[in-house]
Amino acid sequence: MSQLEEGTALQLDFSKLAKSVATSSGIIPVAVQNIDTKEVILVAYVNEQALKTAIETRTAVFWSTSRNELWEKGKTSGEVFDLIEVYVNCEQNSLLYKVRPRRGGICHTKNNKGQARNCFYRKLDFKTSELVNTDP
Repeated sequence: MSQLEEGTALQLDFSKLAKSVATSSGIIPVAVQNIDTKEVILVAYVNEQALKTAIETRTAVFWSTSRNELWEKGKTSGEVFDLIEVYVNCEQNSLLYKVRPRRGGICHTKNNKGQARNCFYRKLDFKTSELVNTDP
């Protein structure tokens, strides 16, 4: 079990954006929302190539800042998102992808039943500052 992905300790990576910008120029954040449930699924990054590919294929495609390459969501996990709509914020420095998970799953992590879950499956307990798994 990965402590980062399954543990209860809050371990936020406040340096992620600085590292991402240093290694991947020309990226902007994209929030991803399930068009049917309105859940925020994940936050990722896109560059021009990723956005163009996403529009052409009508699937969620991002720029992987850790691998420095196109990331086609679901290529390895099977959790593909159909791209339904793309919104641009007022300053044109971030996007919102409205997507529909093709087979229902969302995240590469699984709950105890082996089902893919939403990437935001833990919430912060204000009293203990620990993470509580809402989809164990």
